[in-house]
Amino acid sequence: MIDRDQPRYGIDPYLDWVRKEGLVVVEDYGIDLFAVRTAPWPRYGVNAAAVHLRGRGDFASMFLYELPPGGSTSPQRHLYEEVVYVLDGHGSTELEFADGRRRSFEWGPRSLFAIPLNIRHRHFNGRGRARALMVSTTNLPLVLSTFHDERFVFGCDFAFAGRVGKDEHFSGDGDLVVIRPGNDMWQTNLVADIASLELRAWEARGAGGANINVVFPDSIMHAHVSQMPAGTYKKAHRHHPGFHVMSVMGQGYSLLWFEGETEFRRIDWGHGVVFPPADRQFHQHFNIGSGPARYIATGVGSVLYPFTAAQRRSSIGSEPGESGADWTSTRKGGDQIDYEDQDPRIHQMWLDELEKNGVEPRMTRFLAAG
Repeated sequence: MIDRDQPRYGIDPYLDWVRKEGLVVVEDYGIDLFAVRTAPWPRYGVNAAAVHLRGRGDFASMFLYELPPGGSTSPQRHLYEEVVYVLDGHGSTELEFADGRRRSFEWGPRSLFAIPLNIRHRHFNGRGRARALMVSTTNLPLVLSTFHDERFVFGCDFAFAGRVGKDEHFSGDGDLVVIRPGNDMWQTNLVADIASLELRAWEARGAGGANINVVFPDSIMHAHVSQMPAGTYKKAHRHHPGFHVMSVMGQGYSLLWFEGETEFRRIDWGHGVVFPPADRQFHQHFNIGSGPARYIATGVGSVLYPFTAAQRRSSIGSEPGESGADWTSTRKGGDQIDYEDQDPRIHQMWLDELEKNGVEPRMTRFLAAG
């Protein structure tokens, strides 16, 4: 005789919650966010979808919100952190602080901003004739796995005063914190346009690239912005899972593979395509357009707060003054493949793509330098 009340085990509280919410779920290695189907999400009062990248790890996920013309989300307050990127449209977000004060800021295409932890907030579409499309990276899987009680996650009234930040940071201003190439930080709540954010040179990743780490007030959420000049590509590297890499501007592709594999997984990208390097999966980014290519990577953990020992080792090094493992050569025990050590098929594949697009390669001096 079968007991109909079989004990549950191996529970994933986040996936349980997603099913209960009735969210549309899209899952793949590379996802074009502009093509994702959304459906009504009663909690938020707008159409939405849960975006689950295969290989995303245990801590982060994405939600896609589609605000109708002149519409808005329902007011929200929650114990998970959220970094929002605007794919399309114009609007504003209103914050309500614990003392009753309110603050609003405006956003448009390619804006990036963070919702301070457990602050009541609401998003408004400022246009009456067009939708607004936004995607957020959150640490809700981590939070629900920790507490597995949505009443606490969405009903706690504790005010995290240190997570709010400066007033001017909601206007798009920020503070540059210079540490060293690859670790420099821009501290803010809002970047009005990621495509125009000033970056810092970072030669260690190769090919004249540049980056900046966007750090939100006392947050464990991470965003870094990287750019490749036209006619170049980056060095391959690997690290822990959890980063959601999303194209902001330009045309290109990325190759992904695990150590020992002889075939590559290729993901072609343009604005709005997102993909996840999986745990310890090598990945390499290639610009095949006539202008610079820029992308953002969002996830849990940052230069300010490395969330795990593996992340600390990868991003800043285990000891003071040490280089991060994901930008140290594999020949020195790190996780970055120098140009002279890469599979020779990689460079030829890229040259073939440039020829199709009529773009001149500009890698000679970088390859010669190793």
